[in-house]
Amino acid sequence: MKAWSTGDCDSGGDEWEQEIRLTEQAVQAINKLNPKPKFFVLCGDLVHAMPGTPWRKEQTEDLQRVLRTVDGEIPLVLVSGNHDVGNVPTPETIAEFQRTWGDDYFSFWAGGVLFLVLNSQFFYDASMCPALKQAQDQWLDQQLSIAGQQKCQHAVVFQHIPLFLQSIDEDDDYFNLTKLVRKEMADKFSRAGIKAVFSGHYHRNAGGTYQDLDMVVSSAIGCQLGKDTHGLRVVVVTAKKIIHRYYSLDELSEKGIEDDLMDLLKEK
Repeated sequence: MKAWSTGDCDSGGDEWEQEIRLTEQAVQAINKLNPKPKFFVLCGDLVHAMPGTPWRKEQTEDLQRVLRTVDGEIPLVLVSGNHDVGNVPTPETIAEFQRTWGDDYFSFWAGGVLFLVLNSQFFYDASMCPALKQAQDQWLDQQLSIAGQQKCQHAVVFQHIPLFLQSIDEDDDYFNLTKLVRKEMADKFSRAGIKAVFSGHYHRNAGGTYQDLDMVVSSAIGCQLGKDTHGLRVVVVTAKKIIHRYYSLDELSEKGIEDDLMDLLKEK
């Protein structure tokens, strides 16, 4: 079982204090889950302050303090977002992210499933760091080759910016990738047998399907831009399918996951 969420944050002052309280509540809810999640992923925008702006150091230290309270048996998976590396990333902002949080793209295995973590800012605007984008592209092709050879039970992608919000043919928007890029990436993922792409960025729940690919957009622990509640998404992976459900922090804290998901876990 995985507890997956977005980590978008608001600005400084009282709003940041609320973000910290909500993140603490999320961590407490995750720590109470039984069985323990295989990992906990934050899908980008770990802090609100952009590179080079005030409050960034303080927000980073606050978040690191809270994340240190995650159960030591639940690994953290951290995805880079536009607030983490900049809307137009540079070698310097990427290096800062790597020093602070770790690699900006990587893969790992859990329960026979291959997970790919991508830096989606390279798909948005890599004009200031073309060599870094090229390196990720080459690495991604190698990883997708492994997935395409069906050596894994499932293959899943985590990235901050969604391919699309509802439909592969929707208009370009701040919250999605451009039509040209999204179609290229979706086709590449689909050919390799990627089952799902999990993203944040939108601060609302959304998503759709393209061929056999499930595009899942999760709202945030913190700042909401729509009518969704502060929450996170729980995902159960079985041999045949990937089932996901968004919970408010209060729901997950007070009730845990529902019986039908627990039954699926018992079947694994």
